[in-house]
Amino acid sequence: MNNANWVTCYVGLGSNLSNELGSPTEHLQQAIAAMREHEQIRKVDVSSFYASAPMGPQDQPDFVNAVASFETTLTPAELLAFCQQLEQQALRARLRRWGERSLDVDILLYGEAQIAEPQLTIPHAGLLERNFVLIPLRELAADIMISGQPIDSYAASNDWTGLKLL
Repeated sequence: MNNANWVTCYVGLGSNLSNELGSPTEHLQQAIAAMREHEQIRKVDVSSFYASAPMGPQDQPDFVNAVASFETTLTPAELLAFCQQLEQQALRARLRRWGERSLDVDILLYGEAQIAEPQLTIPHAGLLERNFVLIPLRELAADIMISGQPIDSYAASNDWTGLKLL
């Protein structure tokens, strides 16, 4: 590949539903493997896996969550399409808002970009309130700045309530 502009990105991964393709942990592992195989993605690093209570309806299994960091030459729109492709490959069905799913892949940060479009918001809209994203993100990048503030300035990045390291 030529000397294109590589951008550092962070994506959140979550799963709480097994299907014929695997368990929640296996769904995350398969998505990470696909990232590592993508020709426009390099230097993939992954946080520990964490179990967390569901954010939405409580009548569903706990989630397995992680954050992946990597460099990419994909545009934000192309990266969003790739994330949605990973969800489809895991046979994700959108049953209800904040409901169970075989795979959820959300773009958390794309370099320094700030995007507010109907299909894509970066930084991710719920990022700062979700410990199941901030804690694994801090594990990968303890000195990262989010919206001009250090990650440790956000309470959720220090709140282990409902989280268990797997």
